[in-house]
Amino acid sequence: MNTPNKITLSRLLLIPFIVFFYLADFIPFGKIVGTTLFIVACLTDFLDGYLARKNNQVTLLGKFFDSIADKVLIMTGLLLIVCPTTQSLLPVVYPSWLGVICIVIILAREFIVSALRQVAAAKGTVLAADKGGKIKATVQYIAVTLYMVFAFVQKDIFPKVDYVSNVPQWVAIVRFVLMLILLAATFLTIYSGASYLIRNRHVFKDAVKPETKDQEKEQVKVKKISIDQVSKTDKIHCEQIDKLFYDAVIFVIDNNRPSATALQREFIIGYPRASRIMDYMEASGIVSAVGEDNKRAVLITKEEFEKRI
Repeated sequence: MNTPNKITLSRLLLIPFIVFFYLADFIPFGKIVGTTLFIVACLTDFLDGYLARKNNQVTLLGKFFDSIADKVLIMTGLLLIVCPTTQSLLPVVYPSWLGVICIVIILAREFIVSALRQVAAAKGTVLAADKGGKIKATVQYIAVTLYMVFAFVQKDIFPKVDYVSNVPQWVAIVRFVLMLILLAATFLTIYSGASYLIRNRHVFKDAVKPETKDQEKEQVKVKKISIDQVSKTDKIHCEQIDKLFYDAVIFVIDNNRPSATALQREFIIGYPRASRIMDYMEASGIVSAVGEDNKRAVLITKEEFEKRI
């Protein structure tokens, strides 16, 4: 297990301690300890991804593991801020009914996306988190953190001040601001979830299932040469390899995404066919073999490819 994956694992291991300290009203300043641990866990979400990209340690396990850890952490935080504690003077999320609706929407989105990833994994595809999902997660982390800090203030600070005369005015303002942040997180959750489902809708289509007999017959008609007949220096006869081969090579070179998963997603084809196309690219000297980091590299430019067809 590489360092980024170990950091991701640490995020999961912190969760029981976050729950314990946040809910343990008998521990002095327990809520602020739980909040601090939650912030540390949130920071590991950014750290593991940064290190994985910087050190070229992005793996399929890491993508899947990171997604699960993110969801467990944010679900835990959301449940904590609506969980009543015996010594809290006021509900943390107010109005509570609106907060519950927001949290149910957020949790539902996470379950739906998780289900999508499970379906994709069953078909040999790993769907990594996208930029919109990361922005959504950041706003969610901020919202939960601020609510947890507010819960600490209610439990450990309010009892030490003149509540009736000094607190209500700014409490109302803080609650309003916190609810706006939670609403923003909810709308981002809906938007990012919808865009994620639309972009990966091919996972639910029959086209991404293992190729049927009819598809295999069509592939046999198109593919007229074996991979052993492909040379790294000779002319490339795209149609003799696969009718999508030319477009696939251009896509890989332009986007620097030499993977079967990327081809499967872009051209809505089965994983076996996408994998065969990548094997032909490797045999043709277009991309490298899979390295220790489970990644390929593009070896030629578009101009060099055009000269060989």
